[in-house]
Amino acid sequence: MPSLDRTVANVLVVSLCALGLPIPAAQAELVATDRVETARQDGFSGRELLGSLLDRADVRAALERQGVSADDAKARVNALSDDEAERLSARFDSLPAAGNGFESALWLGFLVFVILLVTDILGFTKVFSFTRPAK
Repeated sequence: MPSLDRTVANVLVVSLCALGLPIPAAQAELVATDRVETARQDGFSGRELLGSLLDRADVRAALERQGVSADDAKARVNALSDDEAERLSARFDSLPAAGNGFESALWLGFLVFVILLVTDILGFTKVFSFTRPAK
């Protein structure tokens, strides 16, 4: 067992020597709000993002269907203050990509109906009177 004692002693010596090495200490501090970078992650300002949206053909067509010309919409975007343009572009990032709540509710209702129908046919539930359980 002298080799085990010697191994443990060697490990302790190396550990104690490593503790004495200069290791830079991590520092944490509060960051003031005015020092925080407020630029967008992708490099676009809010006004540039809104302008690029108005350049798309499908957006132009949707605006024209509503009776608004794309040039008028661009003029309105250019008339916004920087803060208003940033807030409006932030809203675009948080809006759902497509669809609305009614369509989602219809799909959810259809999914629940199909699940209940299958469980009725398999004999696990008895919700619908027009089904007979498979035996």
